[in-house]
Amino acid sequence: MNPSTDLVNKLWRLCTLLRKDGVTYQQYVTELTYLLFLKMASEQKDESRIPEQYRWGALKAANETEVLTRYRQALIELGDGTKIADRSIVAIFQNAATIVREPINLRKLIDAIDGLHWFSEERDAFGDAYEGLLQKMAEETKRGAGQYFTPRVLIQVMVGLMQPQPGEVIQDPAAGTGGFLIAADQYMREQTDGYFELAPKQQAFQLNQALRGVENVPDTFRLLQMNLHLHSIDPDHLDLADTLSPRGSDIKFKNADLILTNPPFGPAGGPPTRDDLTITDRVSSYQLPFVEHVIRSLRRGGRAAVVVPDNVLFDDGRGKLLRQRLMSWCNLHTILRLPVGIFYAQGVKTNVLFFTRSDEEAPLEDATQAVWIYDARANMPSYGKTNPFKAADLADFVTMFGDDPNGGAMRSDEGETGRFRCFTREEIATRGDNLDIGWLKDSSGDPEDGLQSPEEIATAIELHLANAIVEVRELIEEIEGGAQDVRVMEAGE
Repeated sequence: MNPSTDLVNKLWRLCTLLRKDGVTYQQYVTELTYLLFLKMASEQKDESRIPEQYRWGALKAANETEVLTRYRQALIELGDGTKIADRSIVAIFQNAATIVREPINLRKLIDAIDGLHWFSEERDAFGDAYEGLLQKMAEETKRGAGQYFTPRVLIQVMVGLMQPQPGEVIQDPAAGTGGFLIAADQYMREQTDGYFELAPKQQAFQLNQALRGVENVPDTFRLLQMNLHLHSIDPDHLDLADTLSPRGSDIKFKNADLILTNPPFGPAGGPPTRDDLTITDRVSSYQLPFVEHVIRSLRRGGRAAVVVPDNVLFDDGRGKLLRQRLMSWCNLHTILRLPVGIFYAQGVKTNVLFFTRSDEEAPLEDATQAVWIYDARANMPSYGKTNPFKAADLADFVTMFGDDPNGGAMRSDEGETGRFRCFTREEIATRGDNLDIGWLKDSSGDPEDGLQSPEEIATAIELHLANAIVEVRELIEEIEGGAQDVRVMEAGE
């Protein structure tokens, strides 16, 4: 067994110490974030930034009557920027609070973590273990913080196809726990011998300026900070904010060379509050405004790979206007129709849009001349814990995509019996600009037929209800928008 995998399994089993207190999986991983940070600093002999009374050895030596009090005080002070100079420490511990109620349980948790065999002092090893915990949490909870966690296999494929380069500004406006940013950083490190082939100024840019992200959920943002820290990434442009608010239109999130993201699905708390999202300004769902953000945040010639649910491909009204803008301003060269169920909830139907922003500020004709669609959904097996989604499942798509991140490689249309087909802009227009195109007869059946556990069934019901809410909101918005247009026309008369 891989040492990292073995460590993850042992850490995960420690959750049983707290489950009887009603602790959720996300709360448990958040709690481990604090403890693992202190343990990591001790293992790596890097505790100078932590006050002596809160270091791992001090917690380990505290008796049962004082350990919980000392730990609570540590969380308060380590998150206080007036007492701790290191901003990465403050970011991880800011507003931190423990969910452990009994000192004996904290004592057991500390002793158990301390007793594990820490197989390496390399920070990447800790990073691998931490990412393994995040993956476990995603598998167990189906969703985390209202978001679908992106399978690492899909992240690696998207990053590999987009080929991030040193010197580029790379953004994730829905950063989650940092999967895309970390994978992009690792890809570029592998191309440059860990950045050692770059000049000092270029190295500084890669470490502090290249990666930019936004995350709106405080607990997820904490996990993001820890994950980046464990992978030796400390970007200056990382915000706890709502991308669909004015914070998301900040100049540091403009003119990105590459955007990699899996925005949240489902209904939002309300329409975007940004002035520049002119197409989706009245849409009360996440997915459409996030796509408009990506279009507007790319520099001319910049590229993107974005995970979207099926409705982005076929929604009328604002959805149709957004697709028209996408195909006008950008070359939407490839759509990957993903298998159902890889986002830990059966029935979630998703796609990846690959597109490049036009070099022209105002193209005279649509930048998209043809869209290649790869169907990795029809007649595919059901994925889950017993049959995990693997890189081999997308190997054929990667080969057919080619080695040009802008979709310019030589490709071959496989016809109605194949998985890869090309549709011209004219053909798409005759379909009313509907991109929800399928041609293979799917005999795999409804993936929800295989649901068994109450949690899986409840998750599926929740998903359907969320989609229904989105559709009702969009219908209301279209009706209200149409009524407003009529009033404007009548006033003009």
